[in-house]
Amino acid sequence: MSISTTRIHLLRHGEVLNPDGVLYGRLPGFHLSERGVAMANRIAETVADRDIVRIVSSPLERAQETAAPIAAKLGLDVRTDDRLTEATNVFQGQRLGGGGSLLRVSNLKYLRNPFRPSWGEPYVELVARMRLALADARAAADGHEALLVSHQLPIWIVRSAVEGRRLWHDPRKRVCSLASLTTFTYEDDAIVSVGYSEPAADLLPASGRQVRAGA
Repeated sequence: MSISTTRIHLLRHGEVLNPDGVLYGRLPGFHLSERGVAMANRIAETVADRDIVRIVSSPLERAQETAAPIAAKLGLDVRTDDRLTEATNVFQGQRLGGGGSLLRVSNLKYLRNPFRPSWGEPYVELVARMRLALADARAAADGHEALLVSHQLPIWIVRSAVEGRRLWHDPRKRVCSLASLTTFTYEDDAIVSVGYSEPAADLLPASGRQVRAGA
């Protein structure tokens, strides 16, 4: 019996317009910046000759807007999957940069357990929903490729789980830049390798390889 090889590309959305520097999380109304649109167009050109038969996106605007030019280029519809959305975070809507609110006394109770983490969606639950989204995409695109648009933390945490790393981590060390592709190669229903590429690396801002507000 022949082995079916399927590739699932997890794409982090492009840069978001966020002049106030808030952690936007799942808040509505945050759209791609001009540079973010350029990143999405770059990805569309990059994957134009790939055997992609399915495009799925997080419901959040920045992900949908990243998926749109890719879908147009490939002549595909964008399906929406809530399992690809950003992780919940109690600091959503707050400024976390210089002069931000993270270290307010009222927030300290949320920092008690970084291993879970205590400020948002548990890592194990995040991994579980991302694995299900990957598995469903693999089944739907069996023998071909699928592209799923998501967010930095969900992509990095499921990659960490697949590669056997601990789930708690330093956010500054995530390898998941804006508009990057993390590619899972399956043989039948087993992941046999994970790849990573940055087709829009030249468009990244100076801080592009670091965790950004909202992710």
